Amino acid sequence: MNIRTALIRLARAIAATMALTLLTAATSTATPAAATTNDPAPEDTVFVDAASLPADELRGLDQPIPYAEYARSHGSKSAAPRGAADPAPGDQQDLRQECTNHAAQAKTATGWLKSRFESCQKRPFDLVLRDIRGTTTLGRLWFDQWVLGFAYDGSRRVDYVSSIENIRVQPIPTEDAKKWRIGQHFHHSVNASSSDADPLVTAPQTVNRDELLGVWDTQPHWNLTYTSPDKGALFDQGNQQRVLLTVAMDVSASSPNSAPFTGGSNLYHSSVRYDYAGPVAGKHKGTVFSKARVELVMSQKDPAVNESAVHVYDALNRPERTFPSWPGKSVPGSKEPLRRVVATKKIEDNRKKSIKECKKVWGDYAGSGLECDEYPFASTKEGSTKGDNRFSVRLIDGKDNRKGGERLNEMYTLNRVLDGDPFYVKITN
Repeated sequence: MNIRTALIRLARAIAATMALTLLTAATSTATPAAATTNDPAPEDTVFVDAASLPADELRGLDQPIPYAEYARSHGSKSAAPRGAADPAPGDQQDLRQECTNHAAQAKTATGWLKSRFESCQKRPFDLVLRDIRGTTTLGRLWFDQWVLGFAYDGSRRVDYVSSIENIRVQPIPTEDAKKWRIGQHFHHSVNASSSDADPLVTAPQTVNRDELLGVWDTQPHWNLTYTSPDKGALFDQGNQQRVLLTVAMDVSASSPNSAPFTGGSNLYHSSVRYDYAGPVAGKHKGTVFSKARVELVMSQKDPAVNESAVHVYDALNRPERTFPSWPGKSVPGSKEPLRRVVATKKIEDNRKKSIKECKKVWGDYAGSGLECDEYPFASTKEGSTKGDNRFSVRLIDGKDNRKGGERLNEMYTLNRVLDGDPFYVKITN
């Protein structure tokens, strides 16, 4: 037997001995080994906002691939997105288009507040997956987050339609984007100190959705409804059953080995008020997005209220032309809000003082068909009895004056403006 043959036999013997040793060790520790395979993978990667990285670290990661296309090219039989086959109702489609047209406001945390009853957020995300030490970039993830909000004049509920859409990816060849996940996580809080007695809100059963990209791509939308029970009409007893609610949402992004995404907390929040205020609000109960700007809009070219509109315009923009007249006079309503008052005596006191001011300037105008128009309005806390003389009175056509009052009351009830609620005045040409 030559030396080469001996060496081969020796190597085979050593290999056999090692295999036997490994098999024995595996058999004797089978249970612990099985448990180890179920342990979480080390958190050695993390998604970060692409805007936080220097441009050179993003070089080459500028070719987003629609997720469905990526999944098909990597062996997945991904279905067509359900968003295209299952369109949202007409009002949602209209709101989405308007939201897109207000992109700058829509991507903020509060979103774009179209009115007290409609809101939306469209927030684009651009995330980069990198190792925890920040030395290797593993891929890039783009998507749009949508939240449409609907409050109701006549119902103590608020609905949100939330979604993840327009998903695009660009992983390095060794990274599998089909295993990446996105989550939306809703939570809420009631401001008990600013609410009426016993404020209650019922949250939806499902407030968290954490899915693989493929699931979001085929099922982008989900719905959440927050309701507040009512105890019937108690407004005559001074209980308007107001509940002030904040709905917020966190966003998560992860891969199998990633640490938590730290940039996703409270990226959306919505302020809601429930009430059962009775006829002062129009429909007896309802909800509003309380941060929405409320405006009374009147046109100087509207023949029904043009004299009222011109008076308000002068008060806001040329207060030196208004009475009472004093140096440095300014009148609120354009940049400073007005606040509604519903107490009958306060409204009557404002009117009495305004009429007294009109008579002081123009004398007795009885029988002229003219009436004393006042701004800020008698139904505001900034009316003539506030004590700062920041108001204006003028004689205008009686019909115009009454029509202006009707427009104001319509604005109150169409927007559920309650006692103390702020609003603004806008005069157009």
